[in-house]
This record gives sequence, structure tokens and C-alpha cells, in this order.
Amino acid sequence: MIRFDASPVPSELSILAGTRPPAPFLIHPAEGVELDGYHRLRRDAFVLEQGLFAHSDRDDIDDDPRTVVLVATGPDGRVLGGVRLAPVGAVDLGWWTGSRLVAERGGPRGVGPALIQAACAHAESAGVLRFEATVQQRYLPLFDALGWQTLGDTEVAGRPHAAVRWPLNPFRALAAATKTFLGPALAPLRAADGALGPVGFVGDDGAPVAGTDLVAACDAIIASMVERDPEWAGWCSVLVNVNDLAAMGAAPVGLLDAVGAPTRALLDRIIGGIAAASHAWDVPVLGGHTQLGVPAALAVTALGRTRTPVPGGGGCAGDAIALTADLTGGWRPGYTGRQWDSTSGRDGTDLRAMTGLVAAMRPAAAKDVSMAGVVGTLGMLAEAGGTGAELDVAAVPRPAGAAMGSWLTCFPGYAMLTAGAHESVPTPPGVVTAACGSLTRAPGVRLRWPDGVTTTALTSSVTGLGAA
Repeated sequence: MIRFDASPVPSELSILAGTRPPAPFLIHPAEGVELDGYHRLRRDAFVLEQGLFAHSDRDDIDDDPRTVVLVATGPDGRVLGGVRLAPVGAVDLGWWTGSRLVAERGGPRGVGPALIQAACAHAESAGVLRFEATVQQRYLPLFDALGWQTLGDTEVAGRPHAAVRWPLNPFRALAAATKTFLGPALAPLRAADGALGPVGFVGDDGAPVAGTDLVAACDAIIASMVERDPEWAGWCSVLVNVNDLAAMGAAPVGLLDAVGAPTRALLDRIIGGIAAASHAWDVPVLGGHTQLGVPAALAVTALGRTRTPVPGGGGCAGDAIALTADLTGGWRPGYTGRQWDSTSGRDGTDLRAMTGLVAAMRPAAAKDVSMAGVVGTLGMLAEAGGTGAELDVAAVPRPAGAAMGSWLTCFPGYAMLTAGAHESVPTPPGVVTAACGSLTRAPGVRLRWPDGVTTTALTSSVTGLGAA
């Protein structure tokens, strides 16, 4: 017989016993009268106690409808502290500031640090790319301990302050998940002559076949997407291959598919998506392999033709960078913030015209924006040319319905990065080309903001494949 201790349950185990002590405070977006409580705390602290402001600390940020106020409330609903977050400028570029952090004098311990951490978490979940604050010097050790970076000293109302930044960087993790492993993983293949593409095209979107005008491309769709959204997976298997050829300036001539499915019903839905895309782009499926009774799998190879393929690594330091993107459409249901669908609502005439844009532009270098996003793909283009890159955030064309953080890290449907001078060509409605950066001698990718500040997105090469 096992004897159980009947002594009182320690407080840290109370949740296992079915009871939970009340939290000293909870942090959440302010509602209704909670905003009044937050403003009272601010006035008590910044006007009456510290004398930072003569009559009121209210400013334009309080009147901005985009401003988010987080408050800490006690079990009785009393506001114990708060902080506000807001975008900088009239257009939200993913650059936000936090300000007016306040905690009730004599309130529970830990309210201030918890509000700071909650603000950081909110900014990250909102896709913010640059999050900064100006804090009193006496609180700088707290921000240092929480991981903030000190940018320099400044003054507010004649009092010593410091500018600080919370380190947000979604690009490094995305590159690591989608591209960084390629160099080491594919190294054994490079023993053969011509492996991974001919000189000048190593690691490119498509591989020119030596002695011919053929360009070959191949992409696989992740199994979970094939199972979850089979028609969309079939459509995308054609889309990504056609985009690869388009970035090379090649006209698609045929497809080969390899499809596996556990059931006939799933197989029919996958094939339906492939067939719809094949018809839309007017590219026939020439053959392939199809198998039932196996886990879901889908890969497509595309063949195209061009006598003058556009390399990914043809750019040089100083070349201008442009992004050509289809800004129509919206987030694919179930993939908000990750996959932008600008193609499934287009007619075939527009889709085929978009496929020929890079060939008509004749840039020095081009890459289609892949799952590494705009920033990661820019890093790949720079790596292939032995350069770095700088992206002007405010100049990046993007849809009105996409936050900058999401747009720079998602698969955008149709988007081409080009380097160097190129011909001006007509585009279908909703397709926009804009200069938005340059290639640099310094490696990596940096983001340039409207105030002239640059932040580092990627410090080194993306794929490890090196110059093309």
C-alpha cells in the first residue's frame, strides 16, 4: 500500500491539487476605465513626483488609434502599472517605441519588469522589427538585465536618459530553418564536375543544362501542407517552379511531377491543384511518377528555355536592388503571416505575363523570393555575387493588408528581386516594381530606416554555398 502525505500542499504545487492562489497581478491590453487609471498613475509619477512635465504628460501618441496600452491589474481590478507601445511615423514600417512605463508606488514587486517583458512579447507577436525606448538612467541596469541593448545617452526634460533597443530579428531564425544548412548538406555533391550548376550559376533558382538552352528547376512541397491543403499544395508546386524559371529569364515548356498519397481521394485533390495551375500557366505536365498507399508527398521538376539565363550572382557592389511584386490577393486561409496568395485569383494572361517580366527587364542578377522571405532571398542574391546588401525598409513595395514584418519573412506568391540596371517594362495591374536598396561591399544584410539608422538582419552568408 502506498501512503500519501496528508500535509498541506506547498503553494508551488497548488495547481496540481485543484486550487490556485490569486496572482498578484495580471497584464493585458487596457480597456475602458483602465486607461483612466493608467493616466492617473502617469500624472502622479511624471508630473507631480518627478516634475518631468509641467502640467500633463499626454502627447500625440496617446491620441494615435494604433497605440497599444498594456496594464497590470490586481485581483480587485485596480491598475497597478502600465506601458504604451506605438508605431513611429504615419506609416507602420515595423518600427515601434515603448514609453510611459509606470508602476504604482508601494504596489506589488515585479510590476515594472513584467510590463517590460510583456511589451517585448507584444511587439514580437505583432511582427515588429525595431523596438526601442528612452529610459531614465537610473533604470538602465534593469533594462540591461532583461537583455536590452544600450544605444547611447540622451536627455528628456533636462534629465539623463538612455536610448535602448530590444533585439528583434526574425530573419536569422528563418534563414537557419530554410537555407543555412544547404552548404554543408550538399557539399558531397560538389565532387562531380558541374554539380549544383555551372560556374556562375551555382545554387541558382534553376540550373542551365550545359550545351543547351534548357534550364531545369525542382521544388518539393512540405508533407504537412500536402495533407492539410492538397489543392493549394498542387497549385504551389507549379507556382514555385514557374517562379524559379522566371527568375532565370526562362520560358517554361513542361513539368514532371512525383506524387504520393495514402488515399485516392487525397491524390485526386493534389492532381486537381496541379492541373489547375498547369492550365493557368499553359505549361503541360509531360510525365512523372504517381503512387497510392504511401505518405503524402509532392515534388515537381520544371523545364524552361532561354539562350541568355539571368544569374543570381551577377550583381556587384553599388548595384541598385529592386523588388517586383504582385500586391493583389491576401493571406492564404490557414497561413496568415506566412503565405501570401496573389496568384490563384489571377487569370492565365496575367500569370503568363508575370512569368516573362525578368526576361524582358534583363537585369544583372535576379532571384525569386522563396520561403526565406525578402530579406533572406536578398541575402542569397548577395552571397551569390560575393557582396552584401542594404534594404531601404520604407521603399519596399507591399500590400496594404500585410505588416512589414510579415511581408519581409513570408512566401509572397510572386516577387522578384533584381540587381543592376534593367529595362522598364509594362506589368499587369497590381504588380509593382520599386528600387529599395543596394548591394554593398560589407557582407550580410542590413535594414535602413527613415531616420538613417541601419540595423543588422543577417551577419553572414545565407546558404553557405558561396559565390556562384
